[in-house]
Amino acid sequence: MTVMSDISRRIWDMKYRFKGPDGAPGDPEIPDSWRRVADALAAVEADSGHWAGRFYGVLETLEFLPAGRILAGAGTGRDVTLFNCFVMGRVPDSMAGIFEHLREAALTLQQGGGIGYDFSTLRPRGAPVKGVGADASGPLSFMDVWDSMCRTIMSAGSRRGAMMATLRCDHPDIEAFVEAKQEPGRLRMFNLSVLVTDAFMQAIESDSPWDLLFDGTVYRTVRARDLWDRIMRATYDYAEPGVIFIDRVNAQNNLSYAETIHATNPCGEQPLPPYGACLLGSVNLARLVRNPFTPDAFLDLDRLAEIVPVAVRMMDNVVDISRFPLPAQAEEARAKRRIGLGVTGLADAFLMCGIRYGDARSAALTEEWLGAVRRHAYRASAELAAEKGPFPLYDPERYGDAPMIRSLEPDIRDLIGRHGIRNALVTSIAPTGTISLFANNVSSGIEPVFAYAYTRAILQPDGARTTETVTDYAVQAWRNLYGPDAPLPDHFVDVASLTPDDHLAIQAAAQRHIDSSISKTINCPEDLPFEAFKEVYAKAYALGCKGCTTFRPNPVTGAVLQAGPPPAEASRAGLDGDGDSVPLTADGGPMDRPDALPGRTYKLRWPDSDHAIYITVNDTWADGRRRPFEVFINSKNMEHYAWTVALTRMISAVFRRGGDVAFVVDELKAVFDPRGGQWMGGRYVPSLLAAIGEVIERHMVAIGFLDRPAVLARTSSPEADAMPSVGLTARSCPRCGRPGLIRSEGCDLCPECGYSKCG
Repeated sequence: MTVMSDISRRIWDMKYRFKGPDGAPGDPEIPDSWRRVADALAAVEADSGHWAGRFYGVLETLEFLPAGRILAGAGTGRDVTLFNCFVMGRVPDSMAGIFEHLREAALTLQQGGGIGYDFSTLRPRGAPVKGVGADASGPLSFMDVWDSMCRTIMSAGSRRGAMMATLRCDHPDIEAFVEAKQEPGRLRMFNLSVLVTDAFMQAIESDSPWDLLFDGTVYRTVRARDLWDRIMRATYDYAEPGVIFIDRVNAQNNLSYAETIHATNPCGEQPLPPYGACLLGSVNLARLVRNPFTPDAFLDLDRLAEIVPVAVRMMDNVVDISRFPLPAQAEEARAKRRIGLGVTGLADAFLMCGIRYGDARSAALTEEWLGAVRRHAYRASAELAAEKGPFPLYDPERYGDAPMIRSLEPDIRDLIGRHGIRNALVTSIAPTGTISLFANNVSSGIEPVFAYAYTRAILQPDGARTTETVTDYAVQAWRNLYGPDAPLPDHFVDVASLTPDDHLAIQAAAQRHIDSSISKTINCPEDLPFEAFKEVYAKAYALGCKGCTTFRPNPVTGAVLQAGPPPAEASRAGLDGDGDSVPLTADGGPMDRPDALPGRTYKLRWPDSDHAIYITVNDTWADGRRRPFEVFINSKNMEHYAWTVALTRMISAVFRRGGDVAFVVDELKAVFDPRGGQWMGGRYVPSLLAAIGEVIERHMVAIGFLDRPAVLARTSSPEADAMPSVGLTARSCPRCGRPGLIRSEGCDLCPECGYSKCG
């Protein structure tokens, strides 16, 4: 049996272990989880016993990692979907249609699926609404409604829902869309991406005018380069929106004859048609390296050829056994049977083979390895078609004319020509943060390694905390071979030491063998000039990428790229993920309370309460500045007593642990009361908790802890997670409050408590 680390067991217990309603484990140990999943996926096979054994074999060795929805839900009997995400139907430009789609979105989020929406179908703000004598409020107003709904829906597995919103680059409200998330607290459940057309890119190149139009009517004409600069400036400063090259997506789609794509899932690796669903799984390349860290190191392509067909069959079976939130989603999935087989552990495989991420050799091996995945996956799907039949919408002539199919080897094209193919689309590169952490902390997807080692606290049964070092898979393998103090070779690079061009080289090499798309973050240094930043997107387009997502740490998003000690030194020094100390006690617990503290008391009048609420915030000094230390909330209204006491204790506990606690304000201000909020000072405040959050924010600004109203960092995937990086200033986790929250592939992950969030 594969030996699992302590962090792997913790992730398994929190996220993937089947437990009954009373919390009693249904899976006694990790192999029982593998057996549960293998048996469930093999149930549709004629020889279920044989295939259950084959499926178990690639799961137990961690050579194939199904997405988290499959691991958590398969074989449990729960009313959840095994698909990670969906793109919802086209939103009609009518009030009845809009709110019917809102209902569909709520049902989908409730079953655990992230969702993507294209809001380009809604008329712009100010456009006339015939028959009612009013002007339209525009797509952003309805996105606010979706955002509020999403905050109230807890997805399966105790995870908040994630959403992607897209808008065409020629929609009249595109400028407001681009800048929407610059308003604190707005659209925090969404990722935003602009649908960029080839015509727009050509207009930028030629410095041409650009019409903003809806339903054939031109509302305004702008300079294409000015609009592009506006998009780029927002992304440079706020890490949003992303960019999707939508014409390329549709032109290269195997199913271009049967569908038109306008949106993606929340992390962007699956461009999907209306009601399309993404089904994800990854081959763990790090587990396939033989003779690691020697001149004879290589990736075992023979074993890869054995794993991929098993993985394809497993994922194809998910289509048949999964529940779906909506009938339209089930119909779409079964008509096309698209799957998204990808890889994880690419960066660790490079390290183990002596290769530097981003150089010419790594790009060439990315093409070789992913080319092999593509070849074996398409062959396996064609052989499945011979056994079980092709996907129902298969059209031999038109499918065979797709660019990806034309690029396949002649023998595979011949096999498809004779039998068809079981799965219309086969490959994708998904974010795999939590899954990769579960698999003994291999590097995520095709991302570089984010941290070679970091420390985490473990809560003991007696309430005490101990610390342990969590180490990257390849680094741990190196130390197992050569000793804990052996210096790391020069080719060991992490995200902080790479250039944007290094990232682009790998993304472009991978995209040539991926029929869907790729979830990939191109990390940019804070001091990268704006013109050079824009060039990253131009290069992504020129290199054939289907989209581009960057993250440039800056004061607005709350993280700063900076030089830090080498990874091994940081680990030995016992520093936090960014190589800096944090204002905590030595054991990572709360700071001691002095006998006296300065503070202020604020009076809050909530229109729905007969009595005023008094909020006291006391402060302490740490790291040379005044910072909030504790909160007290009092009122004569006893209706609020229990929850205000609980709230003050929780907030105070977070404040006393130090770090960046500004997220407390963001979380409170985002709370939506389904009974309705109140108008205060000419503004709508969505809940009493949001009003309390605004008071605490005002206090933080007044004492200089915040130099501006709190602005949300970009939060973006149900399966997307990432690892903290040496050289990155750590943000605090909104669940446990500890520093170490890191950003990658459009998602946040806390390695301490397992919190993850996309959207």
